[in-house]
Amino acid sequence: MISIEVDSRAVKVAEGCTIKEALESLGFEIALHPAEKGLFMPCQTGGCWACAVDVDGSLAPACATSVSQGMRIMTGRERMTVPSIKEGADDIEKAGAPKEPISSCRSGSDLTPKRLVGGFLGHQAGGVGTPWWLKGGSIEVACFTAGCNLCCPQCQNWRFTYAGSLTSSSFGFQSSATSSTSDSAASLPSPPSQSLTTLLTPEQAARKMTAARRRFAVDRLAVSGGECTLNRPWLVEFLRLLRKMNPAAHLHVDTNGSILTRDYIDELAEAGMTDIGIDLKALRTATFMEICGLVDEPLAEMYLETAWRAVRYVHDSYPQIYLGVGIPYNSLLISLDEIIAMGRKIAEIDPWMQVCVLDLRPEFLRDDLIRPSFWDMMQVHYNLRDCGLLTVVCQTEKGKVGPSGRLVV
Repeated sequence: MISIEVDSRAVKVAEGCTIKEALESLGFEIALHPAEKGLFMPCQTGGCWACAVDVDGSLAPACATSVSQGMRIMTGRERMTVPSIKEGADDIEKAGAPKEPISSCRSGSDLTPKRLVGGFLGHQAGGVGTPWWLKGGSIEVACFTAGCNLCCPQCQNWRFTYAGSLTSSSFGFQSSATSSTSDSAASLPSPPSQSLTTLLTPEQAARKMTAARRRFAVDRLAVSGGECTLNRPWLVEFLRLLRKMNPAAHLHVDTNGSILTRDYIDELAEAGMTDIGIDLKALRTATFMEICGLVDEPLAEMYLETAWRAVRYVHDSYPQIYLGVGIPYNSLLISLDEIIAMGRKIAEIDPWMQVCVLDLRPEFLRDDLIRPSFWDMMQVHYNLRDCGLLTVVCQTEKGKVGPSGRLVV
């Protein structure tokens, strides 16, 4: 055991444990959704820094920082907790993630929000929230944030998602992926190079993004991941600074929508967000859990319901924001019947909503997957159009298929 100080109280904790583990041993609750009570630690791989606490005057991620003798930790618990939400989907929307960073500031402390970010390059394809008709060279500049609250075993961008992981054991902290996939998928890949990302403040990231916009001569700036919404103070300030530095640019947020409560969406819109792409993943909780590698069913239900409600709220409350939704497809992960049911539900919200269907390829832990054929994706396209959807776009092995059913070249 070693002696440390937590919120000005002397305590003893196990030597070699992380700050998160130490706080849990002291009775602190850990939250994975804004509706839960506790210290918000959504990724637990060291990527998003949403769990950062004040350690001797500087921020450090609680999930990936080991305790040491004499360490002084200030959790800012009064601002990191939210009321406990017990019942009702509407109640989930009344809760919000903490709007401000750690509150326990000592004189001279450096508690500016930080996050691991990489990319800052031209992007030719865009995301599900990029207007489908844009084409030709780089259509936007994108940065990618490390850390995600989901554990998708077929993650298509895992090298950025897990760029903050210290070891391969950090992958899939709550995933059941290895129990449901092939033997080859059960062996975790080596951790991605941490050189993919850099720990940046919102201002540092905004300046890099602005420089990249000028270099690639585009008027669209996108932030993706991983999951970019996990560190709320960082993202909101990043968008505000981007808007200040790039008054006429489109600001695009690419997200899984799983923690986008109404008040969070309001704050992003106020900060300058003009476009948003929300990846819905599934309609049924069981499918969502399979695709996202989750084993906690109540948590999965909250994530899935929050994402669907986010789509409805953005559509109804912010008609000026360009909204696109993503649907993943691979017959090993989701049935065509469920895709059709998703299409019908989206059509009830708005038949003109842009729907991008992503063909999930063998990647990360799921090298057993077979990429859907061009005609598999065309079948999805035809069925979604039959649901009444008028702006269906499909990612295929031959390229992007637009609403007309023809390749966009």
